[in-house]
Amino acid sequence: MESFKNYFVSFWKGLWSLLVGMKVTGTEFVTKKVTEQYPENRATLKVADRFRGELKLVYENGEHKCVACGICQMNCPNGTIQVIANKVTTEDGKTKRVLDKYMYDLGSCTFCQLCVVTCPHDALEFDNAFEHAVFTREKLVKQLNHATDKSVENK
Repeated sequence: MESFKNYFVSFWKGLWSLLVGMKVTGTEFVTKKVTEQYPENRATLKVADRFRGELKLVYENGEHKCVACGICQMNCPNGTIQVIANKVTTEDGKTKRVLDKYMYDLGSCTFCQLCVVTCPHDALEFDNAFEHAVFTREKLVKQLNHATDKSVENK
């Protein structure tokens, strides 16, 4: 008689557990969906401003603000940034460092933002670009200063 009673007790406990689980499933079934239908909604997709996508140089009047001081390169914890500069003599006889190439390895970047925070001229920032899929790692190494810069044209 005791085993018969245990059978019904365990049956009702199992049924109750099933109903509790179905209640959770039922409430999730009627709640609003949060899935973004990417890539179909690229035009309406809103990326948060605090998102760190890819490092870029800040340009003003067609020229970058970078003075090739190398502080970002020194503060990068894993050597993602490589600043290549040339020394140029100005009209008044002073030597000045001019940015030749600003190389950025997106594949090894940890997006720690130490380069952006320590830049004394606010020449760096992260943008919201997030599509970086490539087939080879070499394509993740990018030159951030454009070929239209005066420093590149002088070569």
